[in-house]
Amino acid sequence: MKEVFTMTPETKTRVSTASAFPVLPAEDLARARKFYHDTLGFEVEDMPEGHQFMIHAGHDTRILVYERERTKATHTAAVLMVDDLSAAMTEMRHHGVRFAEYDMPELKTVHGVASLPNGDSAWFTDSEGNIISLTRLHH
Repeated sequence: MKEVFTMTPETKTRVSTASAFPVLPAEDLARARKFYHDTLGFEVEDMPEGHQFMIHAGHDTRILVYERERTKATHTAAVLMVDDLSAAMTEMRHHGVRFAEYDMPELKTVHGVASLPNGDSAWFTDSEGNIISLTRLHH
């Protein structure tokens, strides 16, 4: 049985109620901006500090992308929640996005999709090598 830890008045803090967003590195900011705007269709906003931009996603969420030398992460850096995984993947494939195939004991994909206990997920890499997941939760 899964244990759930909920906030109580005693455990609630300013940090526990703060909004959060992923921060992704980009070796080539122009290439990353083009990928997120032109390929994935996000609204992007250059930040006044320079060398970074903000992606405006659904439900008033954001992703900050900042310029730095290439990094190598082998984990999921951000998750994009969708209500129709198949349709989202079809749109993205139409724009040239390729989804990863995994065949490991703990994770197997079929046509790019892994069926997990809480939902279905698919992974792709952005123009900068960051691993991003599309996920549709089971309700």
